[in-house]
Amino acid sequence: MVARFRVLSLMIQKQRLLFVTGTRADFGKIEPLAKAAIADGFSVSFFVTGMHMLESYGLTKIEVNRLAGASVHEFVNQRPGDPQDVILAKTMLGFSDFIMEDKPDLVLVHGDRVEALACALVCATNYVKCAHIEGGEVSGTIDEILRHCNSKLAYCHFVSSQTAARRVQALGEDDSSIHVIGSPELDIHGQPSGFTLQDVLSHYEIRTADYGICILHPVTSEAATMGQQAQDLCAALQASGKYFVVIKPNNDPGSEGILKVLETLPRSQFQIIPSMRFGRFSELLRNAGCLVGNSSAGVREAPFLGVASLDVGTRQTDRAFGPSISKLPASDMQGILQFIETNWHKRFARGAEFGDGNATEHFITLLNSEAFWQRSMQKQFHDIAS
Repeated sequence: MVARFRVLSLMIQKQRLLFVTGTRADFGKIEPLAKAAIADGFSVSFFVTGMHMLESYGLTKIEVNRLAGASVHEFVNQRPGDPQDVILAKTMLGFSDFIMEDKPDLVLVHGDRVEALACALVCATNYVKCAHIEGGEVSGTIDEILRHCNSKLAYCHFVSSQTAARRVQALGEDDSSIHVIGSPELDIHGQPSGFTLQDVLSHYEIRTADYGICILHPVTSEAATMGQQAQDLCAALQASGKYFVVIKPNNDPGSEGILKVLETLPRSQFQIIPSMRFGRFSELLRNAGCLVGNSSAGVREAPFLGVASLDVGTRQTDRAFGPSISKLPASDMQGILQFIETNWHKRFARGAEFGDGNATEHFITLLNSEAFWQRSMQKQFHDIAS
């Protein structure tokens, strides 16, 4: 009876949630969850690091600080040019110091970034509950390896699809720790963005409402060739004669080659933007002629909005398929031109592989479940029955 009273008392007080964010992209995915948790009475804080702290990438920590009701701790974990292992080590040291003081009940990390891996490692070695968001997905690059590592380190898993859930289970994770909630960012895309298209065009000085979007991130295992891939892709986009809004890549190895190519593009046909507020990006995407590049937005958000996307290269290998998604190497100029000509402003039925836009509802239901908090932290490998 005493033990049950303590559990009920804990539930009434609500737990302290700490979200880790290192990029504009992962913040866009976890912001809906954080807002829902704040509204439901949980104590919410953010550990802000990575690209958020770099002025060259738009100093996007500003976006996190705009979130009402959440406390924010900022940590600079890198200098320009730092290799991934150094960033990993710096983040572990900073995060370890922080949680010894903050003492969260649950740390939430997202995806496959090195910052997420650092924080998941700190949580595992200190027996702090850690939830991994959007594990169980594949891409065929180092990102996939980091993502699976995060899953193995985590206390529980908020995955985006049944397919992802099966993959996490195949890693030996207990089925009771795996929760299919969908992709949180689709909650935003499923609602009005809060901006008009004209607002977005004016804010970013985009010349025309007849535009496409290009996002090309580096593939770390192909860092030496990313400059050439960017050059090939941008040559095709330039040859199409269409106007493109280009969002700068993340800062993984290989980004320098991409950025050098972007600097050469004519501003009459390309508008280069360091980063975008998520609501504005949502409005831009839903009105785009198409999306080209290797961002996860091309295999997740664009299909949800019915926008045609061209997945370029290997970064999203085997991650998703659908009638709105095409796949080509950056070197296939004729194929890229054909895609643009055929799919410009073509609309498809909404893709529902990554959820129905209700991830936050599923998330809050789980957080308010007594069983969610009472699972043992002693992990065991669960073989899949043959």
